[in-house]
Amino acid sequence: MQVKKIDKDTENRFNDATKFDVVKKRLSERGVELIDIAELTCELQKQYVPNITVEICLQHIERVVLKREVQHAILTGLELDILAEQGKLTEPLLSMLNNDYGLYGIDEVLALSIVNVYGSIGFTNFGYVDKLKPGIIGRLDEEGKAEGRCNTFLDDIVGAIAAAAASSIAHKYSV
Repeated sequence: MQVKKIDKDTENRFNDATKFDVVKKRLSERGVELIDIAELTCELQKQYVPNITVEICLQHIERVVLKREVQHAILTGLELDILAEQGKLTEPLLSMLNNDYGLYGIDEVLALSIVNVYGSIGFTNFGYVDKLKPGIIGRLDEEGKAEGRCNTFLDDIVGAIAAAAASSIAHKYSV
């Protein structure tokens, strides 16, 4: 498998290299590095693409996060989690987010906007990681239960990025 480096400066009206750096920084501030998501994506794809590497997965993660529509979803979800932690939302939304209320599905809806960029295979990938919460998703879900911490959107965003990247890989390497 030949690996092609993602060029963030490549002109594409759907990409935003400036916001890419902002999104990476904000994810990092919340305890998530793109490599963490790439490792999850690698786990999702290793059965289907035997020679897959974390490096290839990271490139697909970067390709996903470069998309403006994805960046908007990430920034929105992260901001809502932060505002909930700071108590700057009104009730009943504040309690729903701080408790990751099971019947509040807007976090998944936002995540599906990321997955939708890569077609129907992304939906099944997302459903799988959302249900099983493997790797970093499980850690984020557990951390979000701690007093003063809200990861209601973050765990789903990370799952959606991983699922979208897995879909991107499937489209490229399917036989």
